[in-house]
Amino acid sequence: MTSRTPVLAVVAAGVTVALWASAFVSIRVTGEFYSPGALALGRLLAGALVLGVLLVVTRSGWPTRAAWPGIVCSGLLWFGVYMVALNWGEREVDAGTAALLVNIGPVLIALLSVAWLGERLTVWLVVGGAVAFAGAAVVGLTTAGPGQVTWTGVVLCLVAAVTYAIGVVAQKPALAHASALQVAGWGCIVGAVACLPFAPVLVAEAAAAPWWASANVVYLGVFPTAVAFTTWGFALSHMSAARLGAATYLVPALVVVLSWAVLGEVPTTGGLVGGVLCLVGVALSRRRPAARPAVGEPGPVVR
Repeated sequence: MTSRTPVLAVVAAGVTVALWASAFVSIRVTGEFYSPGALALGRLLAGALVLGVLLVVTRSGWPTRAAWPGIVCSGLLWFGVYMVALNWGEREVDAGTAALLVNIGPVLIALLSVAWLGERLTVWLVVGGAVAFAGAAVVGLTTAGPGQVTWTGVVLCLVAAVTYAIGVVAQKPALAHASALQVAGWGCIVGAVACLPFAPVLVAEAAAAPWWASANVVYLGVFPTAVAFTTWGFALSHMSAARLGAATYLVPALVVVLSWAVLGEVPTTGGLVGGVLCLVGVALSRRRPAARPAVGEPGPVVR
């Protein structure tokens, strides 16, 4: 981040990245008992319940009319389509291919931010994004087990990347007219409503699943969804979409660490190298180009 970014926004971004990394581990152990649509709906219902209570307790009220296009767009695409597509896509392709495809998302965020929000791409943001993407690819390719790749899985992962990017960019203007809690809360509710057709499957699978798998679904809804999307919205309201999007390249590095700590999966050398590249890339993307001296002002003196 930069010195001009509020400390709370930096903390919020860190909370989001850490919780989203934990979601990958949780989904990995829960997906055996819940199908993609049911898992998405269960997660969204838990998140909507928590956020709905917070909206009532804080008396946040209805967002203004100007915020609703961004809320509905992000709710349908990011909370709804993205979660189902990602859950489904990761069943059709190996982890390495999924990592490569889904991590196109931050690149698309940067491009869409320029086209739709008028943000400016800096050299450091481009260089840092390239290094971080390479790191994410190394993590995925070197930690994946044997698996097959289907065209269905490739398309679903690409759909996840595109809907994630559009959802982020749609949220940015909405945050100018509503709080982070309102944007996250109503977006989650919109996503849950969109996923209601999976309700019968969710009920059947919840009845057959072990208690800890259902507890993981609740965890996904409360923390990586309710908490993380709210802290994400707060951070996004204080920094550019492109720079915040680049910060999500920290997720693959954290997934390696969490998988080691929680699942006992010892990281490979490639996984460690890729994680370091992710960290370096995000650090580079945070840098700003040197300020040019104003017209008439002397430049730096070389001695």
